[in-house]
Amino acid sequence: MGVFSIPIECGDPQGEQFEGVDALVDTGASHTALPASMLRRLGVQPREQGRFQLADGSVVLRDVGQTWVRINGRSVITVVVFADEGAVPLLGAVTLEEMRLGVDPVARKLVEVTAYLT
Repeated sequence: MGVFSIPIECGDPQGEQFEGVDALVDTGASHTALPASMLRRLGVQPREQGRFQLADGSVVLRDVGQTWVRINGRSVITVVVFADEGAVPLLGAVTLEEMRLGVDPVARKLVEVTAYLT
C-alpha cells in the first residue's frame, strides 16, 4: 500500500478548539497517535496507559486518552495515544473505522465506505 499523509484536526474534549496536523495514514496502527504536547495543550487527559508494539518489534507504554478528531469536516470522539515529541503523527485504523473511511492507496486519499451491521 502506498504511504501518504492527510491533514487532520485534533480538538479539545469539548470540541470547541482544534489544531491541525499532517498525519500519516497507517492502517497497521491500531489507534491515532498525536504529539503529547499537542494533546496536553488542548486539555486532553490521559485515562490509562497502554502497551503498544512499534514497527521495530519493541513494546512501549504510552498514555491513552479520548478526544475529537476531525477529517474533511467530519468529527468523531476517538481514542488517541500520546506520542513522543518528534514522532510522526499517525491516523490509525480505529479512527478510520469510526468515521467509516477507507483507504484508496492508488489515489492516495480517504474514501467513504459502507459499514457493516451483521
